[in-house]
Amino acid sequence: MSPRAQAVGRPLAIVLGLLTIFGPISMDLYLPVLPALTTELRSATSVAQLTVTACLLGLAMGQVVAGPLSDRLGRRRPLLAGVVAYILTSALCALSPAIETLVAARFVQGLAGGVGIVIAQAAGRDVYSGGKLLRYYGRLTVIGGLAAIVGPVIGGQLASVTDWRGIFLFLSAIGVAILVASLAVFRETLPPGERVAGGLARTGRDFGRLLRDRVFVGAVLVTGFLNAALFAYLSGATYVLQGIYQLSPQGYSFAFGLNSLGYMAFGFTAGRLAERWSERRTLVAGLVLCLAGTGGLLATAALHLPLIAMILSLFTMVGGVAATTPPTISLALANYPDIAGTASSLLGLARYAFGGLAAPLVGLGGAGDATPLGLVTVASAVLAAIVYLTSIRAPKPSAAGSPQPYDTLAARPVSPPGTPRRGRPGRSASSPRRRAP
Repeated sequence: MSPRAQAVGRPLAIVLGLLTIFGPISMDLYLPVLPALTTELRSATSVAQLTVTACLLGLAMGQVVAGPLSDRLGRRRPLLAGVVAYILTSALCALSPAIETLVAARFVQGLAGGVGIVIAQAAGRDVYSGGKLLRYYGRLTVIGGLAAIVGPVIGGQLASVTDWRGIFLFLSAIGVAILVASLAVFRETLPPGERVAGGLARTGRDFGRLLRDRVFVGAVLVTGFLNAALFAYLSGATYVLQGIYQLSPQGYSFAFGLNSLGYMAFGFTAGRLAERWSERRTLVAGLVLCLAGTGGLLATAALHLPLIAMILSLFTMVGGVAATTPPTISLALANYPDIAGTASSLLGLARYAFGGLAAPLVGLGGAGDATPLGLVTVASAVLAAIVYLTSIRAPKPSAAGSPQPYDTLAARPVSPPGTPRRGRPGRSASSPRRRAP
């Protein structure tokens, strides 16, 4: 067994999975008390929702910085620094005296939390390939959904014994637990000989290389638009379900948990389906679910349909977003093992920046109107479908300009029928990586 293969044990896989919870746990744990926070800090609904936007933008920018750094310095040092910063900034959120201070603290908290997210994706690309890589991304989606379930449920229960400040202290404690696990288990997955050299100029060339790839850009934009719908839901659902449908914080947490169960189930299924079926077909299935769910959400808001219609629409939309996640990550990262951190950072940038921009839009109609939520989610799903049709659906062109079949799962061109098979090119989980020119 190769040294790289030996490094992939269950403890490491668990820690890599835990790193993905920074985003959902930072967002979801305090959502049940967001209305109470709004009242205590004497803030307008749209201003309070900027605490969601600030965290999302921080998560996006943190990944853009941490991804290229991890390609140059390795994965472990940036990870540990990011977790320590997350612990400190979560405590700072708890001490915020005004909404403006909290918004600023949430942005810095997001910057720190983005490190763990991008390291989880890049380190997975270091140690897995092919079908194992798709299954890994499917597991990350499941764990993200689990965190989304646990977050509101715990947040709703904590709301009965503490206020929003106590919830941010709880986030800091979660950061401590992840730091201890990382120190004990996480060993470097990117050896010095496989790291990229160079400073900002090299990083700029790497970004340029990625942005010239039509399929990569398409996968990034699809991720961004669908997460705009998802984070519009995360930001607006607490006002819709508690304000319009009069659910208690505990009732909201259980309704949210039901949708997150769907997220987990669809994400796990998509990882398996993309491996056995096709990444593109799995992506199309997810897009269809998103379009159906967002359409139902807009109809429910416009026609004032009952709670069950709202829950089913949200369930379908969230399940569709989950189904698109493993295939879009695989399509984006399959061909870039040498700059996996940089590629992952652009995925993270799209996911959280688009989400951060969409989140405050759902509050424009006030706490008693769900129509903006329906409009934002429908527009996001439609734009994602358009990007797929124009950027990902068509075959990848060959160097000569003619269409060439392309197998993203193996990250290599498919040989024409009748061509003798040679040794499989591309990188396995244990083979050394060649530096980019």
